[in-house]
Amino acid sequence: MRSWSAPNIPKLPGSGLPLRLYDTAAREVRGTRPQGEARMYVCGITPYDATHLGHANTYLAFDLVNRAWRDAGHEVHYTQNSTDVDDPLLERAEATGVDWQELAEREIELFRTDMEALRIVPPREYVGVTEVVDQVVELIARLGDRGATYRLDDDVYFSVAAAPKFGAVSGYSEEQMLELFGERGGDPGREGKRHPLDWLLWRGHRPGEPSWPSPFGPGRPGWHVECTAIALANLGTGFDVAGGGSDLIFPHHEMGACEGHVATGEWPFARAYVHAGMVALDGEKMSKSKGNLVFVSKLRQVADPMVVRLALLDRHYRSDWEWTPDQLAEAEARLARWRSAVARPSGPDGRAVLDQVRERIAADLDAPGALQAIDRWAAEEGTDTEAPALVRDVADALLGIAL
Repeated sequence: MRSWSAPNIPKLPGSGLPLRLYDTAAREVRGTRPQGEARMYVCGITPYDATHLGHANTYLAFDLVNRAWRDAGHEVHYTQNSTDVDDPLLERAEATGVDWQELAEREIELFRTDMEALRIVPPREYVGVTEVVDQVVELIARLGDRGATYRLDDDVYFSVAAAPKFGAVSGYSEEQMLELFGERGGDPGREGKRHPLDWLLWRGHRPGEPSWPSPFGPGRPGWHVECTAIALANLGTGFDVAGGGSDLIFPHHEMGACEGHVATGEWPFARAYVHAGMVALDGEKMSKSKGNLVFVSKLRQVADPMVVRLALLDRHYRSDWEWTPDQLAEAEARLARWRSAVARPSGPDGRAVLDQVRERIAADLDAPGALQAIDRWAAEEGTDTEAPALVRDVADALLGIAL
């Protein structure tokens, strides 16, 4: 699947600092220590509606990871999927009378446009699930060879009893897991399952649904196994960061980690599990199911994409926060101040700003602190004639803000 165009990233003097991130599985901030190439997998969209601010908040967070690693001298191998066949997509296609493939491609193209406008560095592999069904089938077969699967009617399930590390990512109790599993696409109450937390790997063909051939009969992939297959095929095991929104901690990342472990015998599947917070609107998490969405494409009609990016950067990536229209006005004023400041013939010491921004980003992506460092610089006068150009490059390379 085609990705999107990459922004030009200025090369900054010196080298960035080692990046520290909060690892959900470790319950603490830890150093990322890529061995040469830094490898990252971030779960992508289900393309049945346009990119909203919750999506943008997540992909911006991992864009900062990507930029920080590059600044520290690492090559970055970044992979992202698109769940271009899934229940919500098929349901939306049927409700609107649009072919499901046409709907998926339309929304994926809009997503590409939004990501490019926000200057998100694209993944090396941008993979649609429909492109890799054979890889998913192969992975399910490997799990079956290891005694981890069973049949229920025409479906194939993963047995949680076969996963010795189950619970290691989230740290949740079984009660919490059962509640979240039911809320987030699982089927804990299905009769015939060996355990309520067993999860679907292969959904046998239902009338009116797309399907692919497999040794288990015609059908389509379950949700979690697709990301496991794509990550294994492109990054292998022990990659540096698995990322997504905090709503993916359970069940998605928990179950994917177990699939990777059982299939390969290697642990951890990812060396760190990193999660962005949720964006709310009118007191509730912004989500397609609730319909309380602020679309990036709509905001781009009324605001510079750099204003949108700045508004998102003003909240720490792990925070849950609520979007209000005044945040756009605040970001617009900040962007104007910065652009005015870098247009001056001189300013305060630019290397000090570079050091401060690097330090803040390396400290678990403290983007608000980085913004404040540039704010302070822009508010002062100085005699460093090289500072305006350097600060422009700092904002661009590390924060993705084109001035």
